[in-house]
Amino acid sequence: MRVNAQGTTTKSAFKEGDYVLYRDPALFWAGKPGHTFVCRVDRVWANGTCDLVPVTANLHRFLYNARPDYMRLLPPVDAMRDIDTAPLNTQDAAGDMTAAAIAWLTQQHATANRQAELPAQSD
Repeated sequence: MRVNAQGTTTKSAFKEGDYVLYRDPALFWAGKPGHTFVCRVDRVWANGTCDLVPVTANLHRFLYNARPDYMRLLPPVDAMRDIDTAPLNTQDAAGDMTAAAIAWLTQQHATANRQAELPAQSD
């Protein structure tokens, strides 16, 4: 980690597979839309730059040698917070969760309630 001139902490060493928020500086400074999006780190180079793969379907390009100053790590804890903090004891618990959280909880419930079947006994 390092602190830049604005006092913002940036992570200078990303790992392959990390999810990051990337801001394309050329698009941003030109005032064009679509300059910030989520990517997966595909490759990390010795100079600290990364090759990124956008995760949205409408961006079909790879981003080569992206500078870490324009990237922010998206921690898994943030992605899973709605599941971890879901108020499961309320009448409308499902209304407070995302579809992904509901799908995960449904899968966990189905797995927990599945009874193991014993093989048929032969005489």
